[in-house]
Amino acid sequence: MNRFAIAASTLAVAALCTGGPALARDQVQVAGSSTVLPYAQIVAEDFGKTYSKFKSPVVESGGSSAGLKQFCKGVGAGTIDIANSSRPIRENELKSCAEAGVKNIIPVRFGYDGIVFATDVNEPDWALEPKDVYLALAEEVPVDGKMVKNPHKTWKEVNDKLPDWKIVGYIPGEKHGTREVFEEKVLVTGCEAVGGKKIYMDGGMDKKAAGKACYRVRKDGGTVDIDGDYTETLARLQSNPTGVGVFGLSFYENNTDKLKVATMSGITPSVETISSGEYPVSRPLFFYVKKDHIGVIPGLKEYVEFFASDKMIGPDGPLADYGLVPLPEEELEALQTEIKDGKVLSM
Repeated sequence: MNRFAIAASTLAVAALCTGGPALARDQVQVAGSSTVLPYAQIVAEDFGKTYSKFKSPVVESGGSSAGLKQFCKGVGAGTIDIANSSRPIRENELKSCAEAGVKNIIPVRFGYDGIVFATDVNEPDWALEPKDVYLALAEEVPVDGKMVKNPHKTWKEVNDKLPDWKIVGYIPGEKHGTREVFEEKVLVTGCEAVGGKKIYMDGGMDKKAAGKACYRVRKDGGTVDIDGDYTETLARLQSNPTGVGVFGLSFYENNTDKLKVATMSGITPSVETISSGEYPVSRPLFFYVKKDHIGVIPGLKEYVEFFASDKMIGPDGPLADYGLVPLPEEELEALQTEIKDGKVLSM
């Protein structure tokens, strides 16, 4: 019996062990990143219209970390087929997957997105640097060569060119992939710019520990973790127009009637500036597929190929219309070849 047949047999046994409903599963199940969610929903809807013999996939959110945790629970009809993620899968997650029998994972990097800082559309223009965000939102900041509890109460105290608003930042919760990019490309960059990371290292921390110290955000009301999706962040801004929210570029571009975006290091976030690499806070977007479910869960293979098609993620596709920064042509062709070949991650 070949590996694929063994996988099919394994899924069938798992379905029998969990009762009738699992045996009858005939829909692809997807969970994970709130950033990837609207893209996957667009693809799932178009897939259902294009392939009448398959049901539209069930796509849920919950955050990148939560989706990957579900994904790594095991192989079988009672587990999800795809995890959406706005960050690469981590080594410890790969280990958890392998321990649960999820050893054949197809990675799909399907495009790029930017992380933007936005305020209420009726408020003044903002021009930010990573150091401004760090000095406003970090738990500790450097003062006279020492790291102290953040004393800043208003944005104007951080940068005289910013409004005299009470500091309140609505940031992604820790289960969201957006949080990791926010930490690494904004907080750590800002921490380095003002000398905070050096102070931590001079005090005895290694580079990794100093980076983690730079991640820490204030817990005095200056930051508010948002565990839901971007609609929750938008609702917070609507109730507090002088707050600042962190969003994905695509969400902002679909809500320009409600939000005003800040520049970062003098660059306005857009598909063009992210594609060119000018905008400094951008990241690739992913989904991960259980190869052992392909050919067993109806429509999974077709959904993955459809998602990665020129029709969906090419420059003239609906995902680009929504705000996705498309892959360069060479990357797209390479991705499609890897999917066709079933190329998996090294474990």
